[in-house]
Amino acid sequence: MARKKELLPKILETGANELEIIDFRMFEVLEDGGTYEWILGVNVAKVKEVIFKPKDIVKAPGLPKEAEGLAKIRGQMVPIINLARWMRIKEPPGAGKYVIVMEFLREIVGVVVHEAKRIRRIRWADIRRPPRSIDEKLGGKVIGVVEIEDNKLLLLLDFEGILDELGMIKIFGVETPEDVIEGIERKGHFNILILDDSPVARKIIRRILEADGHTVFEAQNGIEALQLLHKWLEDAKKSGKDITEYVQLIISDIEMPGMDGLTFTRKVKEDPELSKIPVIINTSLSDRANVDKSKFVGADAHLVKFDAPDLVKLVHEYAKLPERR
Repeated sequence: MARKKELLPKILETGANELEIIDFRMFEVLEDGGTYEWILGVNVAKVKEVIFKPKDIVKAPGLPKEAEGLAKIRGQMVPIINLARWMRIKEPPGAGKYVIVMEFLREIVGVVVHEAKRIRRIRWADIRRPPRSIDEKLGGKVIGVVEIEDNKLLLLLDFEGILDELGMIKIFGVETPEDVIEGIERKGHFNILILDDSPVARKIIRRILEADGHTVFEAQNGIEALQLLHKWLEDAKKSGKDITEYVQLIISDIEMPGMDGLTFTRKVKEDPELSKIPVIINTSLSDRANVDKSKFVGADAHLVKFDAPDLVKLVHEYAKLPERR
């Protein structure tokens, strides 16, 4: 066990419900001539590097209007998204000097920002729902807000939702959710609980699972999921049933406000009754460290979004057939 701890950063050693984010800024020129500073954030785990904006950005067909084109970064052609263009804000002259290079959903994307400020460590429990006015301004693509110094709000953006809106999300292996995935041995239809703070991610996962014949329940974070699980557990005890008659598999994201997926998984696996339910971590974070973190808290499997054949295969490999009492 001690050896496992050595593999993990202290921040997520046992599911500490914390994360590190890059605090970056966007500046909007207002109608009165003033400037508004947007304080935004993205999980460090999604960031490969922050660089100066490449000079040679090549226009390419098929990219959304919010993309400036493709740039060669460390030998790979990467789409460059102009965040100000997506936000529909007027930029100050000379803004947009930096690019945050991110990797998630098995894709590398560069996002043009005005200033990369610092790295912050925050608790998922401190992340609140965004005010409606801000969420509407950014098209519902704000995961949550965190209060920082001087009573200012930092907004965590839903980059999965942004990419989906731009038509840049791929569901690997399936053109439509109704396509038949061949070569997978199926052992039944299951009740599956999915956790994800992104409505886009929940929609995609639900469509894949329902197309395979399963019943899907949803939660936005670990707190909601634990409440639902404890309700099922209480109902099961009253009726003399086993919890696995209510739910046979859990599929959880890592990054969620309130309670992240690693903390949630640890709590499930520490409970004598809930630990019977297999947990698959399904995340946009594909690096080795996150696989190790998932194993450390007791997850049964780890999957990178959105590979439909792998998801269906893991469902039938790990879903637990109900125990009858």
